Amino acid sequence: MQARSGAWKHFCTLALGTMLALGGGLYLFIVTVDPWDVLPLSPRLPRIPITSNARYTMPALARDPRFDSVILGTSTSRLIQPAVMDHALGTHFLNMSMNSASPWEQARELDIFLRAHPAPRIVMIDVDAAWCHERPGSLTSPNRPWPEWMYGHPAWTGYLHMASLYALQEATNQFLWLVGLKAQRFGLDGYTSFVPPDDRYDRLRGRVQAAFDHWAPPDNTPAPPGMAGTPPATMALLDSMVGRMPASTIRILWFPPASAFLHGTAGGIAATRLQACRLGVERIAAHQPNVIALDFNHDGPLTENRDNFWDPLHYRLPVAQRLMADITAVVQSRPVADPALDRLHDPHDGPDMSRP
Repeated sequence: MQARSGAWKHFCTLALGTMLALGGGLYLFIVTVDPWDVLPLSPRLPRIPITSNARYTMPALARDPRFDSVILGTSTSRLIQPAVMDHALGTHFLNMSMNSASPWEQARELDIFLRAHPAPRIVMIDVDAAWCHERPGSLTSPNRPWPEWMYGHPAWTGYLHMASLYALQEATNQFLWLVGLKAQRFGLDGYTSFVPPDDRYDRLRGRVQAAFDHWAPPDNTPAPPGMAGTPPATMALLDSMVGRMPASTIRILWFPPASAFLHGTAGGIAATRLQACRLGVERIAAHQPNVIALDFNHDGPLTENRDNFWDPLHYRLPVAQRLMADITAVVQSRPVADPALDRLHDPHDGPDMSRP
């Protein structure tokens, strides 16, 4: 009996030791690879953004000293290419746009960028449905899993969050890339095209039409009195974000184009909500210095042509090129004859940003 008891104790001790050794080894692997490049003592390795949830990859990019300008928004500004903007303006843009980013998330992103870059040259904020159609929790919480410990907390606290299967998964992905066994998917400037190659558009027209057919229609219920003159509550947060930047920073508040299908009918809730949102942005631009407000999301040839979109919300790459050309022209005080652009507020001729 004593022999059996001794054997059992030996087995338990061996099993516990094996688990501790294995767990310790895996933890050491994770903190050495440091998949999100946030730990203060990890070795300097040429890491890349590896995680599909950009909320985990943006903090390290936001602290990168090579950037001096930033793009904030949802998927409707993910196609704005830093390389194109930089070539035109002599800037070094980071695109921090994230799928389904709530206003609260965008404000947290701005905070972490400003801590590393207190006087950015240009900040672009995409004003789309996330800002214009307030939803429960949009001003107080994230829309997807959010690593709050990466945003504003001491760097050492990251070690407390590395003992997880998710961290192990992403450390493995980062390691596979480091040793050349995994292809890079996400750009080092935050840009990654998430739409199909544009030369496939004609072959995918059926898919595009299906996206329109299955998209929820806009709310055309008659708007209540006074709604058009009452900007959404999200505008207070947007105003606060604009006010956190120094007056020397060029702030661009811009409405990306969505299909006119989503605009709704005049007098309906959808159309009136958009009208109230424009009013809110105009008011912010009017009382904050150095703010440019641009609107591409109004009825016109761009938004009324479905061939400009992959679905009612997401435009094609040629449209993105058109938007970037218009925005850079406005910043450089060059004339823009594009009917897709409506200048809501342009307070000055603008400095020549084509020179660093």
